[in-house]
Order: sequence, then structure tokens, then C-alpha cells
Amino acid sequence: MWTDDQRAEPGADRPGGARRRATIHDVARLAGVSRQTVSRAVNDKGEIDPGTKERVLEAARLLDYRPSRYARGLVQKGTVTAGLVIPDLRNPFFPEVAAGVLEAAEQRGWQVVVWDSRIDEARERQALDVLSHQADAVVGYFKDPDDVLTRHLGGVPLVLLERGPQQTRFAAVGIDAGTGVEQGMNHLFRAGHRRIGMLDGVHGPSPRRLAFLEQVRRLGLPGGEDAVVVCPEHSVAGGEAGMERLLAAWPEITAVFGFNDLIAVGAMRTARSHGRSVPDDLAVLGFDGLSLGELVDPALTTLHIDKRRLGRLAVEQVARLRAGEEPLRGADAWVVPELVVRASA
Repeated sequence: MWTDDQRAEPGADRPGGARRRATIHDVARLAGVSRQTVSRAVNDKGEIDPGTKERVLEAARLLDYRPSRYARGLVQKGTVTAGLVIPDLRNPFFPEVAAGVLEAAEQRGWQVVVWDSRIDEARERQALDVLSHQADAVVGYFKDPDDVLTRHLGGVPLVLLERGPQQTRFAAVGIDAGTGVEQGMNHLFRAGHRRIGMLDGVHGPSPRRLAFLEQVRRLGLPGGEDAVVVCPEHSVAGGEAGMERLLAAWPEITAVFGFNDLIAVGAMRTARSHGRSVPDDLAVLGFDGLSLGELVDPALTTLHIDKRRLGRLAVEQVARLRAGEEPLRGADAWVVPELVVRASA
């Protein structure tokens, strides 16, 4: 059906091999029809010859053409829609990040479509496939490397959350785990703790874990990797299970650093069930700064993250990309945790 020149997918690539999103003009040129005919074919509207329709749809498939939301009448012209991909809305950390995105987007008159990926990489990729049709930009948490994300993105701007700007070619907003963990470990060290363990999250060696191990080396503390236990989930129950293993492996421990506040609260519960008083027998340090930490007894010492600022910075990154400006880099694209000292450590 197609000539060799047509199979080259005209207009689908930019110089240097960078892929751009195909337009209705590209499809019309490849199929040898007008833009109006392409619109009728892909939107299944109006009278159109079946053979012509088949040729148009084949051209659209070859070019991975995704019709504009405006052309399909889904939104009013001028409205900006951002897609937000969150890994777990049951975790109270992420709704606060989402609130920051929603507030900043509303101030700009934008709409936001929220997708819960449920800590599932396949659902993350599905979210990109869907939102690239529905949104003008995507913000979110993704575990896949850049090249995989590119294949599912469809050419819309992407801002990654909690991935350091030096870790991706996409725009990003990160958390300065190194500075935060240094604050927390210095606090524990000054309080006299030398046997400090960590309860890490489940998704590989986290930046928080790498920062913890760096501080262990810097302070000359024992344990190292042997002092780190991976929890089965990022929850209170996950922290309870992880703390059981840590106490069994290192009963002399005097302090523990939790990947997040939920895990830290679970550690406190397990410590008490083993007859250990917090903080007298075991100091507990969290990370995230959830309001939950103020409600437990003893109140949780934590490294507080301004979660709403994280969301607002992500929207600022989207605005810059849409305006053709360079995204924020370096310290401007980081959120630095702040040590909040309470009774648990």
C-alpha cells in the first residue's frame, strides 16, 4: 500500500533522532488526504469511503498519531490539563504532594487528572499511555528508566517526582536525602548513639539508604550494610516486620532510622512489644514529617519534607517546559528535609 518514501514516516522524527509527536498534517500527508478527512476517519464521524478510512487509520497507526483533545472536543481551547501519577494514595505522604500539585495548578487555571499506580510498574506505563492522550503534561512517580518512559510518553512534557535532576534527562523535582539524613544522624550521634540501624523501603537501595550508609562511614559507626533491613512494605505493618528482623539480627541496637514515618511508627510498636522503652532503650527517627508523627506516643522525631512545596515545584517545572524555558536545576529543584525533634529520639 505504501511507497518507500511513505514508510519513512515523514515528520515523525527531528534531526538527531529525537522523536516528536505526530500531527494531523503528518497523517494527511502520509495517507494522501486532507486534514478534514483524517479528522472524520480517526473520530469516526461523517461519511467517508471505507477504503480511504482504512488508509488513514493505517497511516495513523504507523505514525503513532494521537488526536488532540481539542480536536475531539474534550476540553475548551486554552485549558491546560496535567496528569498526576501517584504510587499509593493510601499512604498519607502522597495526598499531601497531590494537594501541592492541585493548589498550584488551580492558581494557573489548569485541570489535573490523578492516577494511582498502586506501586505497580505496569500501571505506571499504562498511566503514561492513557495520559499522553488526555493531558498536556505529566507529573509523577515512575521507576522505569528514561528510555522506557520515552516509549510510552507520546511526546508530552514529563516531570519526575523524587528523582534527582542529575538522575534523569527529564525535568525533575527531588528530595535532598543526603542533607536530611546527615541532620538526623548527627542528632542521634550527639545523643550518644553508636549502634544505629535502618529500616529501608522495598524498592531497591533507596537514596535514603545510601545517605544512611554514607553517614555510618563518616561517623565511624559499626554495622554498615548488616545494620540495614528491608521492610516488606511502606507501612506500619512493614515497619513492625522489619523491626522484628533487625532486633533479631542486632539486639544491641540503640537507635533506628526508618525509611518513612509509617515504618518508624511500626518500629516503635515492635520495640514496645519486646519490652523496650522509646526513647530510653531505643531511639526512633522517621522521615517524611507526617501529621501522624505528632499523634503517636511518644511523638515521633522526623525529617520533615515540605510535601506541598514538592508538588508546587513540579507544576512550576511544567509551566517552564510549556513556555519553552529551561527547567529548574540544582538546588532550585530540590526540597531539603528539616529535622523536627520530638520525644522519640
